[in-house]
Amino acid sequence: MPKIAHLYFKSAVIFFLAGIIVGLKMAISGNHDVIPAHAHINLLGWVSCAIIGAYFAFCPAKAEKRLAMLQFGLYVTSVAMISIALYLMGVGYPQIEPLAAFGSILTLVAALMFAFIVFSPDTAPASSLGLGSRATP
Repeated sequence: MPKIAHLYFKSAVIFFLAGIIVGLKMAISGNHDVIPAHAHINLLGWVSCAIIGAYFAFCPAKAEKRLAMLQFGLYVTSVAMISIALYLMGVGYPQIEPLAAFGSILTLVAALMFAFIVFSPDTAPASSLGLGSRATP
């Protein structure tokens, strides 16, 4: 499995654990003011990182591109930025909202980078993708 797929899966697990911790905190305290952070941690973090990691596991030629690693760094950093900012806003720090907005813009840029990677032509030879010719009996 390509390195970036491993990195995405590891990031997904970290976001998964963070989502559980935030959810437990809400359940125990009875205070659900951080639901937006919880949702972003789970959907943009846990779920999306797992899906993107699976894509790169299935498309190893695209996983080896430098753009893929840049996209990973930007995506994970920006999702963490949004999640932390939304959490802080939920616990009473509304002045942090510009950080959430900036993180959202960076996440969009990272998502557009991922879309570019997905829609770009695959440059690996067909034989390395398991699509080469097979001997027929």
